[in-house]
Amino acid sequence: MGKLKILPAQLANMIAAGEVVQRPASVVKELLENAVDAGATQISVVVTDAGRTLLQVIDNGCGMSPVDAVLCFERHATSKISTPEDLEQILTYGFRGEALASIAAVAEVTLRTRRPQDETGTEVRVGAFGEVKTATVAAPAGSNFAVRNLFYNTPARRKFLKSDNVELKHILEEFTRVALTRPEIAFSLSHNGREMYVLKKAKSLKFRILDLLGSNVVGDVVDLRAETSVVRVSGFVGRPDTARKTPGNQYFFVNGRYFRSAYLHKAVMKAYEEMIPEGVTPAYFIFLETDPHGIDVNIHPTKTEIKFEDDSLIFQILYACVKETLGRNSFGASIDFNTEGATPLPQLGGSFEQYKPVSMPVIETDPAYDPFREVPDQVRNDYGGAIPGSTGNLSRYIDKSQDYGRLFEENTLPLGRLLVLQGEYILTPAASGLMVVHIGRARERILYEQTLRALGRNAHVTQTALFPVQVQVGAQQRLLFEDSAALLAQLGFDIVPSGVDTVTVNGVPEGYSCESGKVEQLVSDLVYILSEDHDALSEMVQQRLAEKFAALGASHADPPASPQDAQRLIDTLFACDNAELTPGGRRIVSIVPIGDIDKRF
Repeated sequence: MGKLKILPAQLANMIAAGEVVQRPASVVKELLENAVDAGATQISVVVTDAGRTLLQVIDNGCGMSPVDAVLCFERHATSKISTPEDLEQILTYGFRGEALASIAAVAEVTLRTRRPQDETGTEVRVGAFGEVKTATVAAPAGSNFAVRNLFYNTPARRKFLKSDNVELKHILEEFTRVALTRPEIAFSLSHNGREMYVLKKAKSLKFRILDLLGSNVVGDVVDLRAETSVVRVSGFVGRPDTARKTPGNQYFFVNGRYFRSAYLHKAVMKAYEEMIPEGVTPAYFIFLETDPHGIDVNIHPTKTEIKFEDDSLIFQILYACVKETLGRNSFGASIDFNTEGATPLPQLGGSFEQYKPVSMPVIETDPAYDPFREVPDQVRNDYGGAIPGSTGNLSRYIDKSQDYGRLFEENTLPLGRLLVLQGEYILTPAASGLMVVHIGRARERILYEQTLRALGRNAHVTQTALFPVQVQVGAQQRLLFEDSAALLAQLGFDIVPSGVDTVTVNGVPEGYSCESGKVEQLVSDLVYILSEDHDALSEMVQQRLAEKFAALGASHADPPASPQDAQRLIDTLFACDNAELTPGGRRIVSIVPIGDIDKRF
């Protein structure tokens, strides 16, 4: 007897589910796409416990007959294709008929559906081992899929699910991708009874972006539009000055289908060359429309990868379109040498007076001023010198004097034996010459060691903001702050999630700036740091976190405002375990020998 055997259908479906259903968000994606393909104009998503307990998608689409309601759970049951040629012109989301069979293999699924022309609906329950029960029920037109106890029969898969906030974040990502492609459809999403999105039918894509991602995103993008014989490009690209360290709001769509492409992402980034610093990414929402015969959407189980017939041509077209859009909006360097139709400028020569008559300057004098008048009460300037002058209004001499006695430029502050140079360096005498301390790097070393101690349960001190600052971060990033609340509090941040897509900053660690503009940038940088998974804080992960927070704090700190601040910074630096180098190995302190100073004289 041979060793080969045919796997039972239920086991084969469970294996296939490993590719299609990776987490709760995968179920939401497949059910949403089915609802769109069914012609729905209203789609509601209900989530409980981030999808572990319940994932429900309700639509008002075409519904299914009693026979189709049962058949849809069979593997490869589809209405989208019937011949090999159909694979070359797919314009719908689904087409392989694997999604429902895979979902039913790892969860308990209930379907209620009715076609508009039918008087009653059909209920189909798929339980353990593929057991199917049907019944005739009253139901509204459309379909209602309820997926309960995901991975109940594969505990190993369920064990590897992340926290509720992480899983919910992935669900919101899939919801956003589908909602962006269909602004003409109304969507809603609720989690644990709380409404997170209620999206009405939008007039255009820009209104849908506004409803989904907020006014701050819409205000930071410009229109992208071009048409060629190969592909039509439309959508929006972000302003270069709004590019962020955190990857987010980067979307590619082809013929209404979301896809990922590192290759085309390079085309967009190439168009932004020399406009944005290294390490940041602009937002973009790029829609491509092309002949379906020129793409292959059947190369990945989750249909998130696309193969173009000529990738390099699409690359060049996309690069040129984005580059032209940025230049048209005056973000790129462009010079127009065409002077046709321009207003001629006058050639000014010896007859200049006819354009601008010459006038003699008026000299103002104060006949009552007496520089030799005695001053009973001398006014001391900022540096200990007396301001000579007169009795009477002191503001007269403060405002009109030439800062007599000032020994330093405005960007150089003398602080006793310390000197702050342009807000970047502290200079102070040393035994062998002049010691120069880099202020930013000194703060980075100090904050690094403070953060390490805070991660070891010795928390940072929080300075409360005089006025709390609200920052709109989007629903996905708001979950990130909620999930990292304990870590942020441990480090001295008082940041409270509020609403659906906003956080309120009530306080920051000592040394950070509380100014509104800097707080907004701080929140953006925190999103970048917190995007990594820090569930298990090993010693190495702690050090990496401490380095990031130290660099963040140093970039948001203000220069010393008083001699005491400068002295305190020096004292704290030399109390560190290593006052010579930053965590990244850059030098903090340098001594300029007295001999090198002598050589300059």
